[in-house]
Amino acid sequence: MRGMKTEIPCVLMRGGTSRGPFFLADWLPADPAERDRVLLAAMGSPHALQVDGLGGGNSLTSKVAIVSRSSRPGCDIDYLFAQVSVDRACVDTRPNCGNMLAGAAPFAIEEGLVPARDGETAVRVHNVNTGAVIEAVAQTPGGRITYEGDTRIDGVAGSAAPVRLNFLQAWGAVTGRLFPTGRRQERLDGVPATLIDAAMPMVLMPAASFSLRGDETPQALDGDAALLARLEALRREAGARMGLGDVSASVIPKPVLVSPAAMDAGQACAAIRSRYFTPWACHRAHAATGAVGVAAAFLIPGTVAHDCGGPAPAPGRRAVRVEHPGGAMEIDVALEPDGSGVRTAALVRTARKIMKGTLYVPEAAWPAQRAIHPLPFAAAWPEPAPPQHA
Repeated sequence: MRGMKTEIPCVLMRGGTSRGPFFLADWLPADPAERDRVLLAAMGSPHALQVDGLGGGNSLTSKVAIVSRSSRPGCDIDYLFAQVSVDRACVDTRPNCGNMLAGAAPFAIEEGLVPARDGETAVRVHNVNTGAVIEAVAQTPGGRITYEGDTRIDGVAGSAAPVRLNFLQAWGAVTGRLFPTGRRQERLDGVPATLIDAAMPMVLMPAASFSLRGDETPQALDGDAALLARLEALRREAGARMGLGDVSASVIPKPVLVSPAAMDAGQACAAIRSRYFTPWACHRAHAATGAVGVAAAFLIPGTVAHDCGGPAPAPGRRAVRVEHPGGAMEIDVALEPDGSGVRTAALVRTARKIMKGTLYVPEAAWPAQRAIHPLPFAAAWPEPAPPQHA
């Protein structure tokens, strides 16, 4: 039967400053290649506007989260992040996304994967992409998820309930080492750089090395074709040095330009300014995982980030303010006692469920694997398990 559509349950959510569909793993094909075809069709890629799908024509709104009960001991859920290219037929599952991660715990609780406690519910998340473990603490008054609250984050209008993300095992998760080359600073074609794998593989470089102040707008940076080409060449070299191979078709490592923040006499914590690339355009705000890595590097002597005014090493937790085009993000970082690495890092994000329903993709993307006839809504959506109280 030509022209039929495949029906897939779907929940559209905002996580932090990103947005995209959330799926339980068994709603999608098990085969990765077939799954990626479905995701491209779901988002409307490749197309600059993604007008035929759920994507928003921007890398921040072309993201997917896939969640299941965890196969890793000590974890509650597995969270697989997929970055779907806007204008290319490419799905990258190598990076993590801390913003979309903010929606994983509420989604898992509402879909019955994790029982909710009264007050707050801590969900231990295994990030399948990197192997990192993150504790996400969601607000569950009366044993039910709430998205309403007074927490505001820069880059998102209004306020919502906080979701606290505690990064527990995210250091060297992709490459095996916090500093994959064994050096805190090196040179890429004459440019000082720190290659770091802290929640996200990144190459940090001083904005001044590109004759930039560091406070330029994303639009100005994106309009500089020579700069983008230079960053891409340096990013590819960094990827090779980090043991990631040819990264021309991957979104990691991320290039980041750092500079000293404008000091405010009333500022309570040390700060650094960052321009984070996704990697082929400047982020309108900042990736949460990227902010964790920038903050960690800022506290570790010898990195290009620490050269931007990082404080002397000190025991205990330190707050770092990462300034970005949309405002700022505050990260709490605890270093190892000798200052050689990161013990934990934490930040607060928010999330919101936007819609829940049935997604239709062309049958060619996933032929006849699932019902392609209209189903009663209840049949497509089994009721989640009722919340359990501690």
